[in-house]
Amino acid sequence: MKRFFLFLLAALLAVSAFAQKIKVACVGDSITYGMTIADREHDSYPAQLQALLGDGYEVGNFGKPGATLLRRGHRPYMEQAEFRAALAFAGDIVVIHLGINDTDPRDWPVCGADFVKDYKALVEALREVNPGARFYIARMTPLGAGHPRLLTGNIPYHRHIQHAIETVAQETGAQLIDFYEPLIARPDLLPDSVHPNAEGAGILAKTVYGAITGDFGGLRVSPYYSDNMVLPRDKRFTIRGTANAGEKVSVRLGCQKHTTKTGPDGRWSVEIGPMKATESTTLRIETRSRKLRFDNVAIGELWLCSGQSNMEFELRQCSDPEGTPDPLLRLYDSKCRWRTDAVAWPADALDATDRLQHFQDAQWESATAENEAVFSAVGYWFGKTMRDSLGVPVGLICNAIGGSPVEAWIDRTTLEDGFPEILPNWWNNELVMPWVRQRAAENLSGANRRHPYQPAYLFDAAIRPMEQFPISGVIWYQGESNAHNVEAFERLFPLLIDSWRGFFGDVPFYYAQLSYMERPLWPEFRAAQERLVTCRPGLGMVVTYDLGMAYEVHYPNKRPVGERLAGLRISRLRSK
Repeated sequence: MKRFFLFLLAALLAVSAFAQKIKVACVGDSITYGMTIADREHDSYPAQLQALLGDGYEVGNFGKPGATLLRRGHRPYMEQAEFRAALAFAGDIVVIHLGINDTDPRDWPVCGADFVKDYKALVEALREVNPGARFYIARMTPLGAGHPRLLTGNIPYHRHIQHAIETVAQETGAQLIDFYEPLIARPDLLPDSVHPNAEGAGILAKTVYGAITGDFGGLRVSPYYSDNMVLPRDKRFTIRGTANAGEKVSVRLGCQKHTTKTGPDGRWSVEIGPMKATESTTLRIETRSRKLRFDNVAIGELWLCSGQSNMEFELRQCSDPEGTPDPLLRLYDSKCRWRTDAVAWPADALDATDRLQHFQDAQWESATAENEAVFSAVGYWFGKTMRDSLGVPVGLICNAIGGSPVEAWIDRTTLEDGFPEILPNWWNNELVMPWVRQRAAENLSGANRRHPYQPAYLFDAAIRPMEQFPISGVIWYQGESNAHNVEAFERLFPLLIDSWRGFFGDVPFYYAQLSYMERPLWPEFRAAQERLVTCRPGLGMVVTYDLGMAYEVHYPNKRPVGERLAGLRISRLRSK
């Protein structure tokens, strides 16, 4: 009997050990703590992480509002009770997000040189109490446009600290996770420009959940991959996407086959060697658990057509409205859900726009009489001219938005570095054209919500979702909504080029100069556009002065604009 009870006790102890929860220690400052979240016990990121991970885990929140990583900072984390509690918890998994408070001018300028050393000391102290612990170190969340440090020169501190955090992860063997990218496109989730609200905390929780479990939702690629798409000819390009961590990914395009494996962040990419123009092939992307197949894929010229209303202007509105159906001219027409007309938007439009859902879903289609009629006229004539002259498949993506200013198309980080004064309080900011601010106020009924004209919005809603789709180049028609301030435009336009080339690579960028119109600042603006053609290599400009009308910004003769832009590409290809 004694032997039986000993056996039963041993079995119970074994079951107890097997059932022991995995402890996750979330170490950080007020963002980890859940400051400003009304019900932080349920909605802070550690609390939401607990809900995602389930009963097999125990998540501890060891966030200390105001804490610095720096031990000579104004509130060193390692001197706080929360640090001692984290040591006692001895997490099996440790997630650290610190550094935001170290951007304070009391800290980084004074003792920033100690940052890497102090961070490594924090990791070692937490590792000492559980030598087998897994460590995840987070790149910092962004600061919002309303933060006072945006205009006081402290944003570079944030950049320096991000680089230091990456160094710490590398030198300690911790896995680097990213709290910056998931929130940089959603300033609406940082209501005080620092602390994520409950929805923002949920995004951080999902980021940590993916890192811990390796579950990133399986194989996924950009929505710009579909049947009938066009990929670029005669150059190397990258196909990329996400899958679960450690998954093998196979990519087959025509006769090329490549395999790779996802990293801990679930990302994968393969480089495709240069391909000759091809009318139809198949792209297959596969993992063990999912297979994607895209048929009737063409290899040729792939161009993005963007800007404001004169690029958006449809073929059917033109003086020359008849197109020619062509199975090798492929169109991806990314139209907005709500036009920026002088009306108040309904609540569902405001909510969707806040969530970057301003564009309708689209897919690649061969050009027909029906879809050509509602496509960009400039884009159509650009594509048709190249089809006729080069004889290769041509793919066109159009995402132009009427009235949009150039700053809306530039990513937030580039604006922070190159023109930060245009970001704060944009609806009252005199650097933004008065008409632009007035129209946004009409659409939003005066509410402080997101709008397509907001600086960086269209980059986030229209460019970022392309996930670096491998375009051949860009044609651009925009400027009417920046003509009030030529000096500002001369700073902004090079930033646009830098922003998009940082995203798509060093692609050609051709643009249309503003047409003739009886507006007082337009001659000076056209002169600036002409000067800017030399601001970066690989730019080209076409004149539209002869096509304009004295009192109509949307002149109907768009065919020559597309043909002239195509002429730039054709002549440069033939000169090689």
